[in-house]
Amino acid sequence: MITYLEAIRAALDKALADDPRVFLYGQDIGSFGGAFKVTKNLAAKFPGRVLDAPLSEDAIVGVAIGAAIEGMRPVVEMQFADFSTCGFNQIVNHAATLFYRTEVPCPIVVRLPSGGTSGSGPFHSQSMEALYAHYPGLIVMTPGTVEDAYSMLLEAIALDDPVIFCEHKFLYNHLKAEKLPGQNLPVGKARLARHGRDATIVTYSAMVHESLAAAEELTGDGYEIEIVDLRTVKPLDTDTVLASVARTGRLLCVSEAFPWGGVSAEVVARVAAEGFGLLDAPPQRLNAKDTPVPYHPDLWTAHRPTASAIASATRRLLEM
Repeated sequence: MITYLEAIRAALDKALADDPRVFLYGQDIGSFGGAFKVTKNLAAKFPGRVLDAPLSEDAIVGVAIGAAIEGMRPVVEMQFADFSTCGFNQIVNHAATLFYRTEVPCPIVVRLPSGGTSGSGPFHSQSMEALYAHYPGLIVMTPGTVEDAYSMLLEAIALDDPVIFCEHKFLYNHLKAEKLPGQNLPVGKARLARHGRDATIVTYSAMVHESLAAAEELTGDGYEIEIVDLRTVKPLDTDTVLASVARTGRLLCVSEAFPWGGVSAEVVARVAAEGFGLLDAPPQRLNAKDTPVPYHPDLWTAHRPTASAIASATRRLLEM
């Protein structure tokens, strides 16, 4: 079995082996192996290409952009997604706009260990994908399976566009698969994680698995719930979402991120604008609470959508 974390490490290993332009850059990612040990042993295997960075996210992304301009393909690791805001200017004002301004590609990947884990608190638990998806020029990937963690990271590194790669910390060691994939869906294409007839849940990242558990619970009530895993939130595969809603007539969007202006809001807006006639009930969404992420494990469990909360929200939708 291979874990989600090991799949990311395997993708980095393969990218480094296949392309001499690829290098890794981040805080403590060398001999220490990174905060979560994603880059463990890679520095020894690829001398001079797994580089420790100073404690400045702004400088880290700036170096990566400069290297990309000169023909390299840097992969940046942020210790936590939350800290990426310290490099926000470099990401959204420089990397995102570089090709538009100069016609020079900016093939960088910024890896964001995203989402919450028990006891992580407000500075180490945030989901930043909607923030970066707001800006033209950035691709935002949110893999929710071991297979996607591997293949999508390789695809991200190969792209000439800057990519924000949101890998979920809770999945690192909890999620496992028998083997790495030989092929996968292309970037920007959503995946049907479960077929159903009564309602559609659109989600991504760790919430795919909470939603699958909720759907399994609802089979006891005689309901079959379809689940769409977005995989990437920018670009967003509206066609697959609309096709699913056409089959079920009901929509619930589930996200671990804060509700205001999030991915779930964008999905609901698109379905309301482009597929209003497909709906048999008002589209709904379920997000984390609109508060900072709490430290206490019990409060954290109440803060984020769980399988039980998703099942309850889906029942309410089905009764409309």
